[in-house]
Amino acid sequence: MGFKENLKSELTYSGMLVKELAAKSGVNKYSIDNYLNSRGQIPSVDAAVKIAHVLGVSVEYLVTGIESQLPQLSYEARIIGRLAEQLNEKDRQFVVDFIKWLKTR
Repeated sequence: MGFKENLKSELTYSGMLVKELAAKSGVNKYSIDNYLNSRGQIPSVDAAVKIAHVLGVSVEYLVTGIESQLPQLSYEARIIGRLAEQLNEKDRQFVVDFIKWLKTR
């Protein structure tokens, strides 16, 4: 997959609308629409960095579909990790303990 497909996937995952991404990233909506349309225009590095930051992924992931820091993680594991990051420390530890428990069953 390329930038266009990865951006679409991340927008779907985040539940964010293009206009929200534009407002949060400072990249205008027209440009983002161009990245997502059939021509699949590639953004400047500056725009890609801003978009990646808002979506919580790396630019490399948006371009290649591979997260360099955690290349072996499945899509589901990435979702679990992202959700866990949103929890407080106590709840995060509960999730870790629960997953360890599941692994021993």
